[in-house]
Amino acid sequence: MEPSDPPTAKSTRAAHRILVLPPLLLEAIDAWQAQPSAERRRDLGQVLEQVAAEMGLGVGRLRVSAPPLADLDLELEGGTIGAEFALRVADTTQPIGSARISGDPAQSTALAHALERGFLAARVRAQAERATNQLVALDQAVRGISGVLDVDRVLQLITDRVRDLVSAQYAAIGIVDPDGTIERFITSGISGADRARIGDLPRGHGLLGLIIRENRTYRIPDIGAHPERFGFPPHHPDMRSFLGMPITASGVIVGRLYLTNKLAAVEFSEEDQALVEMFALHAGIAIENARLHQQVQRLAIVDERDRISRDLHDSVIQAIYAQTLALDDVPDAIAEGSPEEAQRVDDAIDALHAVIRDIRNFIFGLRPVLLESGSLAEGLRHLAKELQRNGAVDVSALIEEGAEVATPPIEVVAELLAVTREALSNVARHAAATRASVELSATSRELRLELADNGRGFDANRVADRGHHGLANMRARIEGLSGAFEVHSGVGDGTRIIISLPRHAAQTEDSHE
Repeated sequence: MEPSDPPTAKSTRAAHRILVLPPLLLEAIDAWQAQPSAERRRDLGQVLEQVAAEMGLGVGRLRVSAPPLADLDLELEGGTIGAEFALRVADTTQPIGSARISGDPAQSTALAHALERGFLAARVRAQAERATNQLVALDQAVRGISGVLDVDRVLQLITDRVRDLVSAQYAAIGIVDPDGTIERFITSGISGADRARIGDLPRGHGLLGLIIRENRTYRIPDIGAHPERFGFPPHHPDMRSFLGMPITASGVIVGRLYLTNKLAAVEFSEEDQALVEMFALHAGIAIENARLHQQVQRLAIVDERDRISRDLHDSVIQAIYAQTLALDDVPDAIAEGSPEEAQRVDDAIDALHAVIRDIRNFIFGLRPVLLESGSLAEGLRHLAKELQRNGAVDVSALIEEGAEVATPPIEVVAELLAVTREALSNVARHAAATRASVELSATSRELRLELADNGRGFDANRVADRGHHGLANMRARIEGLSGAFEVHSGVGDGTRIIISLPRHAAQTEDSHE
């Protein structure tokens, strides 16, 4: 008979054989990790007892505390007497639980190591799943606030999303004024009625004020135990765990974020903090985008008011004024019974009806009567004829052949006709001219409009000082089209206005040279 192996050698070989848990036990651990219910806990205990019995061992109690795994506490029938083995993270002294096992010491050690590895593997899987779920939740939260351009709505959405992101009972965003006083406080998790019972906005004392003053993140297990606590007003809900941080955009703080009462845990974790800090970066961008959109809307309103004022001044008011000039001497002419003057009255009435339609069109954003044909050349001829009909000035309209077929976009036609009407109205009112001309020409590079008269002229450098806005309005219109606006005038020398537009700005997208 050959000598038997020494007991230590047998134990070592047995230990190596059991370092890997049987698939049945691994499946039971995985099932419990995925769904840590009482049923899965009971199944895990039964499988563990079966594996231990096959090894000639008894397991009395197994405890595991390894977040994000749910805590496990199994009290089993066998092995009430035995050694307690600590289950640890590999190569560290950090415990994740303990197991009381009775039986052969080497086999007991092997089973303890195998359990250790099984639960560590389950913990890694749980961490990976949690990280994936957090990234999905972060992505959903960011998507939920991106593209929202109303400031109030985006603030409320941020507050709601971040509360769900880390499972907090309450969340809030505080917006402070330049003096550090909270001027807006948006909440989530508290009803409107409860909010009303609390009363006024927080004053920024205590922990809220600490974050406002120091502008950094605070993660606190218990508000009540913190030295900076200030206390809550009557009817305020009880709050314990706390996570707060500033929200920045382009290096500027745009708000402060506050979360309280971590659900299913006594405090917010480092992972919660990292997740909220990532979300806060996107929240800052969303707030800034909404504010910029709001500013753009305000500027658009200002621009629209400016455009309307110019339209009323340059088109409607000038057209009405031109007709008043035409009607100045009508009473005397009608008394004499002149058919020509009677026709002038009819023409003036027709023109005033057109002005009324223009006013209505401006109000409803439609096109003025002059734009019905869409032709710049026709519109210029109409304006020249209108001033000629008034009898004050002899007006000629010269449209070169190349310009006759030019088809600028209707918006460009509208602007050029408004400027021409303003210029000719100025001739009738101020120039004391006997002749005026309107010339339109075109080259391959530009569209050119010249308006000239032989009137008294003026000092172009001083006209703006007298409170007249006509030239400034005309210049603003042309420069808004990327064009050039020149005024040449002198006292006694008449006036010449030269407008040039690059062809890329004065042609439609489908026109060709």
